[in-house]
Formats: sequence, structure tokens, C-alpha cells
Amino acid sequence: MFAAEGAAVVIGDILDDEGEATAAAIRAEGGICHYYRLDVSSESDWQAAVEAALSSHGKLNVLVNNAGIGSSPHRIHEEPVELWDATMDVNLKGVFLGTRAAIPAMLGSGGGSIINISSQLGIVAVPYNGAAYQTAKGGVRILTKAAALQYAGDGIRVNSVHPGPVTTEMTRAGRNNPERLATMLARIPMGRYGEPDEVANAVLYLASDESSFVTGSEVVVDGGWTAQ
Repeated sequence: MFAAEGAAVVIGDILDDEGEATAAAIRAEGGICHYYRLDVSSESDWQAAVEAALSSHGKLNVLVNNAGIGSSPHRIHEEPVELWDATMDVNLKGVFLGTRAAIPAMLGSGGGSIINISSQLGIVAVPYNGAAYQTAKGGVRILTKAAALQYAGDGIRVNSVHPGPVTTEMTRAGRNNPERLATMLARIPMGRYGEPDEVANAVLYLASDESSFVTGSEVVVDGGWTAQ
């Protein structure tokens, strides 16, 4: 969607084949996209990714912190510490490191927009999802607000997006489980999962000049989950 709107896009992941294929598909449609290997829990990987973006395009205007992993539905006293650490490394530390790496580049180019993907579970909790995931996503919400306040005078806007259940690979197993699917749909007033483009539209808005007076905000795209 960003490429279709004319943005030069740099994407990063640890899934090299999928990343290269995504970049190639965008270029085949006439867009500009480069893929770089990026482990979001690695400070050096983030520095290299930002440097690559600056080298290729001269400046960095927008950062979308979108990497995330799920966590198993353990109760807290049964949650493996290793699982907690892994979830925090990707879902919260990764957002911090990305934001930290991008800000100097944005300061150098007169400002920018950072969009952090949280979750509806960063606002409200449920008993059947792991505490690590919900805690990390809640941390993303507050990290976003702290960064927004610190850099409001520098032309850098920072906002979070809070999707509800969306038809992505992360939710495929749950959607294929009739009992789990029924539980989720019962929590969504609109009675369906969201589509990726419905989230992407919110991200695109926050990246654009149309949201020039929006910072420290949370855009909720959850079919009404958190309205209950």
C-alpha cells in the first residue's frame, strides 16, 4: 500500500526468502522496495537497516514497527521465562530499538512519523492469551506516548495502531479451530476478523500529512472489541 502511494519502501525481517519475494513483487508492480535482513532485537541490525535506507534514499521519513510474535496461553505462574524474554525481545525491545535508531535520521531530515503496531490487547486484557504478549503490547502503547512527548517539538510524530484479530498467518491456527474461532468472534461486535488492508489504511493515514496534528494517539482497528 505504501509503494502504491509512491513511497520508496525498505522492509526488514529474518525470513529472507519471503522478504526478497515481497520486495520483488512490489517492484514487479512498479514500486520501489528493498529488502534487508533485520532481527528487530538486534541493535546493530537496526543501525545497519537505517544506514541502508539513508544510503539508498537519502532520508528516512516514516518507520513502521510491525514485527511481532504471539505467546502461548500460559498462566503467569506457568509461563516459561525463556518465552517471556523472547516475546519481550521482539514485541517491545524491537520497537524501542527501531525507534531509537530511526530518530537521529529523522532529526537530520526535519522530522518524520513513527507508527508502532500494538494490539487491542495492549489496551484490555483477556485470560486466555499469554501475559507476555499482552504486557509487551501494553508497553508499546506507553512507549509510543513517551516518545511522542519527547519529540513533539522536533517534528517527529509517534502513534500506535491497535488491531483486533486480523486474517494473517499469526491467526491462521486459531481461525482453523472452531472453538477458538467462536470464542474470538463472540468478542468482536462486528462479528468478523479484520482484513490486513483495514489496518494498513490506518497506518498510511498516520504516516501521511493528513495526520499532521496527531501524535501520542492510539488508533484502534478492532471491530469494536475494546468498546465493550
